Amino acid sequence: MPPKAAATTSKEVEEARAKMKARFDAVRTGGKGTARRTKRSKHTSHAADDKQLQAQLKRLGVNGIPGIEEVNMFMENGSVIHFSGPKVQASVSANTYVISGHSETKRLEELLPGIINQLGPDNLMNLKRIAETFSAGSGKPGEGADEDIPDIGENFEDVSNK
Repeated sequence: MPPKAAATTSKEVEEARAKMKARFDAVRTGGKGTARRTKRSKHTSHAADDKQLQAQLKRLGVNGIPGIEEVNMFMENGSVIHFSGPKVQASVSANTYVISGHSETKRLEELLPGIINQLGPDNLMNLKRIAETFSAGSGKPGEGADEDIPDIGENFEDVSNK
């Protein structure tokens, strides 16, 4: 029995070697005996993209605007792109404004007390919707207190005596 197992194992090994040889024949640059082609990994650098962007912005003539603490961009769906401590650059002649920095997408409700003075007429519908959901959630004070207390038809003393 052991000789059969050895024969089967060597046959499997030979098949595996043939598969490996077929797989690696495709990556040779020359004939038999030459070194295999090395796979080169492409390192992408974002620094080059940033340099190109800055060069284009310089060509447009943008100037930095100091002293801006936050920037809010209002979207049509009621969300706000909020930049805190951004770097703002502008070119009025080219009608180009560049805002760079860390941004967060927030709902309008999250920023509401501080940004009411920034809301324009196009955000009036979102503000009305927020006010309606707030008033519907709180209700009238007199009715809300009565709704929380259940009606009990029995006398408490009778229930405690049982």
